[in-house]
Amino acid sequence: MDQSYQEYSGDDLIDSGKLFSRRKILGGAAATALLAGCKQSSVRTLRAAEFHPPNYPTSQAILEMGRLMGLYSNGTLGLKLYAGSQLGSERDTLELTTFGGIDINRVALAPLNSIEPMTSIPALPFIFNNVAHMRAAMDGAPGQTVMTSLERHGLIGLCYYDSGARSFYNTKKPIRTPEDMAGMKLRVQNSDLYISLVEALGANPTPMPLGEVYQSLVQGVVDGAENNWPSYFEGRHFEVAKYYSLTRHVIAPEVLIMSAQSWHRLSEKDQEIIQRSAKESVPVMRELWDAKTKEAQENIIAAKVAVNEVDDKEAFVERMKPVWDEYVQSPAQKRLVDEIREMGADHA
Repeated sequence: MDQSYQEYSGDDLIDSGKLFSRRKILGGAAATALLAGCKQSSVRTLRAAEFHPPNYPTSQAILEMGRLMGLYSNGTLGLKLYAGSQLGSERDTLELTTFGGIDINRVALAPLNSIEPMTSIPALPFIFNNVAHMRAAMDGAPGQTVMTSLERHGLIGLCYYDSGARSFYNTKKPIRTPEDMAGMKLRVQNSDLYISLVEALGANPTPMPLGEVYQSLVQGVVDGAENNWPSYFEGRHFEVAKYYSLTRHVIAPEVLIMSAQSWHRLSEKDQEIIQRSAKESVPVMRELWDAKTKEAQENIIAAKVAVNEVDDKEAFVERMKPVWDEYVQSPAQKRLVDEIREMGADHA
């Protein structure tokens, strides 16, 4: 197999969170004729981009989607996954997807915030009570509203994947109140929303790529950052920033999108297969993600990192009012906020 991508169809299986490829053993003249016919058939192979490495839960979910596409289409649809940023950064691949250079792309919400205001709503600080609330909202009508808003930008939303609850970590001290963050230099994603969030807490936001965070922590360029358990662990940031404070300020999902140009070249039947396959890949992603989160948490605690709950979550929520005022302005955004909040009553 070409190491630049991974390609899967109906014969590929996921077992216990790991992918295994198994060719069905066929015998006799009938099998020979079947294989010859398959070689002559036309297979439409879609290209998928992923920032994370091949063993990451989102990558594995995309591969499961490709397996299902092959299964449901009797082998006429396939998928090649270019994982590990092989096709560029999320912003680069997002632009390529918009113009049809990439068929399918998994992106965080942050790069989408600058092109579509509705995508800022699920990324708002403290809009979700917990992960269960986020999953219910994004699987339901609120999530569909956000996906529909992407269509005018040449993108088709397929499904949502998890990105965990984000919390702050730093090299100096536990964060128990917003006042503890005063003057801290904190790495953030290149997103106006995240910059506003950190500024509202009295800290100094420093946008930079994730790959530069570890060295920046070592050199003191930044005092800390914010991210989920797996990213904090796998980036080895816990080795330098020994204080992890569970603010859980953002529980934003990630979204699997498709180029509208690629989408409209498909038959209605193939579109239905892709939508079904994407939706059915979500439980796979979530199972792997939950296991990965638990493992990261256990490893971090075993490494003697100082993990703490904040003293008063409402004090952090109160600081977010100007951020909400800035990013929730249109009637459509306000309706979406109301819908998500109403669902929160079932996930207190």
